[in-house]
Amino acid sequence: MSEQLALLPEYLTSHLQLTLLALLCSTAISLPLGVAITRVRWLETPVLALAGIIQTIPSLALLAIMVPLLASLQLQSIGFLPAFVGLTLYGVLPILRNTVTGIAGVNPAQREAARAVGMTEAQQLRRVELPLALPVIIAGLRTATVWTVGIATLSTPVGATSLGNYIFSGLQTRNYAAVLVGCVAAAVLALLLDSLVRGLEIGIRTRRRRFIGAVGTTIAILYLYTGFTLAATLLPRDDPTITIGAKGFTEQYVLAEVLGQWVERETGHPTNQMQSLGSMVAFDAMVAGDIDVLVDYTGTLWANVLKRTTAGINRDVVLAEVSAFLFDRHGIQVVATLGFENAYAVAARAQDAERMRLTRISDLTPFAPTLSMAGDFEFFSRPEWVAIRDAYELTFDAQRTMDAGLMYQAVAEGAVDLISAYTTDGRITAYDLRVLEDDRGAIPPYDAVVLVSAELSRKRPDVVSTLSQLQDTIDVATMRRMNLLVDEQGVDPVTVAAGFITTLSADRPRSDGARARE
Repeated sequence: MSEQLALLPEYLTSHLQLTLLALLCSTAISLPLGVAITRVRWLETPVLALAGIIQTIPSLALLAIMVPLLASLQLQSIGFLPAFVGLTLYGVLPILRNTVTGIAGVNPAQREAARAVGMTEAQQLRRVELPLALPVIIAGLRTATVWTVGIATLSTPVGATSLGNYIFSGLQTRNYAAVLVGCVAAAVLALLLDSLVRGLEIGIRTRRRRFIGAVGTTIAILYLYTGFTLAATLLPRDDPTITIGAKGFTEQYVLAEVLGQWVERETGHPTNQMQSLGSMVAFDAMVAGDIDVLVDYTGTLWANVLKRTTAGINRDVVLAEVSAFLFDRHGIQVVATLGFENAYAVAARAQDAERMRLTRISDLTPFAPTLSMAGDFEFFSRPEWVAIRDAYELTFDAQRTMDAGLMYQAVAEGAVDLISAYTTDGRITAYDLRVLEDDRGAIPPYDAVVLVSAELSRKRPDVVSTLSQLQDTIDVATMRRMNLLVDEQGVDPVTVAAGFITTLSADRPRSDGARARE
């Protein structure tokens, strides 16, 4: 728990930055627009309909949509900006709708009285309509506040740090202490901000100036803190931080820590991580220069980036062609193959495999209509699944998409019959699963490779050289053991990576560059 609490200041600050700035922009858009609608009535239907359509888009999908949209505009497509834009749009509807409702609900007699004493339209709005509509508007702001705090936890997959880092990584690594910290912190933050907004409304309504001053000062302090901390991250540094990407499963968290700790040990350059990214989000982030280093897999790149067929291909050919394509097209270098392959596989419970005499995927064909299979969030939409399905003519009774960290538990408990396992996952042995042979060669090779961006290659050749030293340093058994330490024994990926680095560096003295920086 202490390791999780040590991360709380960073995650909470980032979450606060997203929430407060998105709420500020949502309010700045919604209030004037709401007032305009009450003056130009034909605007109401199209504007509220558009805001409603945005609201119906699932929150995670809305954040994900921002990635290609911003990329097409040549803007930062990974990290703070897509999350901020998505959260801002999501917060518009409740404030906008309540502004329109509140102003429209003002008694016509009170408007008539205001006009009778000679008030202009602006005075009528400022002195009569907005004060009377304030409780309704504040109710919308409170709703937007709670929604924004909650939805901000979903910004992690688009590369924005938030309290969602606890939740996503905790679910993947079965670290429920991390999940608990993330959920409790988000709930407390939502209650705190909701209380501040409500307190401001009470103070204005009851005209208690000291109370308004106290609440307003607290809100101002939060915004000043948010502004200063965000500005600090944007200031140029003498030694820029190297950003390491990680997809959303245990192995990626461990390897990102291995790369970060190795780089810091050997070069002294600071590193940070952008965790829980989707496969294509991670790759696009590297192309855009938003991340500097990433461990990816040749099969994923071959199928998803090169758009090649996955059946019957040679391992060396895949590595060579992937490396050439990435460098020629994007300037991305493959600086090391780590020494293991983590391929997709079809796995069943050992007792079921014995009962049905399953040793190969082709053995599944006659049983498939009576079986259910679970895959991770990407599996059933990937070319690899299409290749497996077509090569073996598989039509299952049910296909279920679920969190990768829960698949193994699901198959072990009998909730599903088969899963799309990862060959380096230690839970295959721990849960007594049998991996079925891909006898028709539908699944491509998945060598783990270290990628570095074109910018890092140009600006930090020492880091590239350091990462190349990881060539063939991790075999399948080592990777499986490290995964199992995290998944089954609850060891933090930071600790697991540190143990590996200690072993790796036992016979390697620290570089002169790293010592010079100390």
